[in-house]
Amino acid sequence: MAQPHQFGTTRPMDRPNPGRGGGLDALRFLASLLIVLYHYGTQAPVPLDQLHPVFSRGFLATDFFLILSGYVLGQAYGAQVLSGRVGTVRFVVKRVTRLWPGQAIMLLALAVVVGLSALAGFAPAHPEHFTLRAFWMQLFLVQSLGVPGGAGWNTPSWSLSALLVCYAIFPLAWRWVSRVRDTVLPTALALISVLSGDLICQMVLGHAISDLPLHLGMLRAMPLFLLGVCIARTVQQGAPSLRIAKDTAWASAAILVVLQLIGRLDMASIVAIAALVLAWGRLPVRKPSATIEAAAKLSFALFITHTLSGLVWFGLATVVERSLPASPAIGWTLWALAFPFAMVVAGLFHRYVDSPLQALIAPLLATRRIRTVSA
Repeated sequence: MAQPHQFGTTRPMDRPNPGRGGGLDALRFLASLLIVLYHYGTQAPVPLDQLHPVFSRGFLATDFFLILSGYVLGQAYGAQVLSGRVGTVRFVVKRVTRLWPGQAIMLLALAVVVGLSALAGFAPAHPEHFTLRAFWMQLFLVQSLGVPGGAGWNTPSWSLSALLVCYAIFPLAWRWVSRVRDTVLPTALALISVLSGDLICQMVLGHAISDLPLHLGMLRAMPLFLLGVCIARTVQQGAPSLRIAKDTAWASAAILVVLQLIGRLDMASIVAIAALVLAWGRLPVRKPSATIEAAAKLSFALFITHTLSGLVWFGLATVVERSLPASPAIGWTLWALAFPFAMVVAGLFHRYVDSPLQALIAPLLATRRIRTVSA
């Protein structure tokens, strides 16, 4: 029987777990910052995309997170799925309880801020972004499942809505991928499915896959998530070799940067992002950084809270700017200060809201598992 292709020679001793505090964690935090920059860029004294088109392509950071989600789940839960220790229902419950509480709290906080602002005489600049329909759709995380009307409020949460569907199919997808012994085939097929999906979306829906309306977000998220799942399986099989992975890690990062300077090349950029995840996922973390690991853990909080942070900060900045002499320097300074403010809010949310909530939920899930096993 032919041996599976290994992207170079590997030995069992060459295949340590990547670990935390390394390249992927650093990329995770960087991507979360790029998402914030992408969304705050429209609030700059001169919208950033008018300064350079590269600032209009922050959506690629979301594509990175979608691929990374599939990869991380494959690494973290793949063995448990195959052994039967984690069933589909339990797995989905675990993921829902990880994402939903934070989203629900942010929606309520946004509703309070919008309501108090209205009472104080500061109506939102775009009231169409704060409809009751969108609120309920986002509360139940259904805004990316094909029904329009769920945009606004905590807009980036569309990806959480789409990921819940991805989580539901993960156990089945992992079992299928694990039956394939060739290290190249699953990832190659997944990449082809992303490229094909983009062509189909353009021909049928008139949008590239990255430009789909938010209510069709599941069509964007699913192939990228499955690509990440296949990458996780490739890495688990010991491919590529560490030498090739190291070269690929830096080359794909350089290519991704160059692509952004050339122009909008979404599919080529996604290929480069997939190569980044594959390469950095394969490389072991020789010297874990506690700082990088902590920053990566903060990325979810930054993602889920930065809409609220921006709404509060830019609202206050508008009031302050009106009381000061007109000056581009003041405008840019107030805009730049939105980023440390968002970081502080994310840190407080992570420490005093998200982490305690997860600590409360974890024993409940463990008790449910024990009762299920006993039955």
